[in-house]
Amino acid sequence: MKPQTIRRLDRWVGIPACLLLSGLRAAGRLFRPQSTRTSRPRKILFIKMIEQGATVLAYRALARAVELAGRENVYFWVFEENRPILDILNVIPAQNVFSLRAKGIGTLAVDLLRNLWRIRRLGIDAVVDMEFFSRASAIFAFLTGARTRVGMHRFTTEGPYRGDLMTHRVQYNAYLHTAATYYALVEALAADPNDQPLLKRVVPSANFVPPRFQPTPAEREEVRSLLEERAGRRVEGLIVLLNPNASDLLPLRKWPTECYVELAQMILRDDPQATVVITGAPSERAAAEKVVEAIGSPCAVCLAGHTTLRQLLALYTLADAMVTNDSGPGHFSSMTDMDTIVLFGPETPALFGPLGPHTHPVRAPLACSPCVNVMNHRFSPCTNNVCMQQMNVAEVYGKLTELLRQREERGLLAAAPGGAVQRAN
Repeated sequence: MKPQTIRRLDRWVGIPACLLLSGLRAAGRLFRPQSTRTSRPRKILFIKMIEQGATVLAYRALARAVELAGRENVYFWVFEENRPILDILNVIPAQNVFSLRAKGIGTLAVDLLRNLWRIRRLGIDAVVDMEFFSRASAIFAFLTGARTRVGMHRFTTEGPYRGDLMTHRVQYNAYLHTAATYYALVEALAADPNDQPLLKRVVPSANFVPPRFQPTPAEREEVRSLLEERAGRRVEGLIVLLNPNASDLLPLRKWPTECYVELAQMILRDDPQATVVITGAPSERAAAEKVVEAIGSPCAVCLAGHTTLRQLLALYTLADAMVTNDSGPGHFSSMTDMDTIVLFGPETPALFGPLGPHTHPVRAPLACSPCVNVMNHRFSPCTNNVCMQQMNVAEVYGKLTELLRQREERGLLAAAPGGAVQRAN
């Protein structure tokens, strides 16, 4: 389903639905006042339908829920295409993941009803809505029938209306990194719902760095074989990944394709033994092939659409560095030791940046940037992403070579621009 379709449904169906359900909830409280008693949740459901990268940021929040209720009592509701990262994080049992297929209104409705029926039968008593100001997720949370429902509320802010469907209403803090915000939502489960706005406590100084991904030797060999098959040769020396196409959800995040082409050519000019790999989703394969063609070198290889998510992470453990737009791969790579340069424009790394010592954000500080945020449902009026266009290729290449030299000094590099270095395994 296209992002604009989802946006229209959320607006034209979501607003009246939130209004109607809020009225029903208000009427119900006349006969059964809301309890102020707080109790430990028995079964916790997270709602996070989109963006696998954001799910990586939610890892510590999920782990906290496991501490509270036990691993077998934590559940997750997600669009089917965004499920793979949950299997890799392995913090929630596979059988506890509810999926929605976004293949049309009919299929979506059938899956929605089936999942709600399962959730109610399980007796889930607590829901954490991690979609911030999405109306659909607020409606889903209400329809689960859970006694405790934690989510964002606009209070006196003239932000997106999504009714009054949460029992524990949390104030959105635009100065708090998203990983900490997710953690605060879980902590709000035990707070007094009448103590508004939540959460009135210090956010714990948790280690929000995601878990380390460890592929098996067989997985690494499988990915290396795939890479060499696509390259048509044995791959030795420096491996640099380029991820030029952010998802269609936010095309404003894209660095111009010609910049990626120029960057690849600079890498291969200075180190002819290097391999530049273009990655991306299956829907981006055709565009990625055109990037390889424009680079014009047999040392440029396209793997877009040729790997599973797990294989992609295994590839990260073989590569030396990656340059990517602000998208899922930046977060996935934070689970490995590969150095990653993440290019930010419409969004800010202060809120959505990948966490960990090997991620390196780069942005052009325009007065209008960032223009995408949770209050505008992450839809900017911008049609000309100057913030991405102004990022200089030479500057990005300079940052890349700096990181590669540091890896060489630590004995981790396959090869650096200007000469080959034996890989240290």
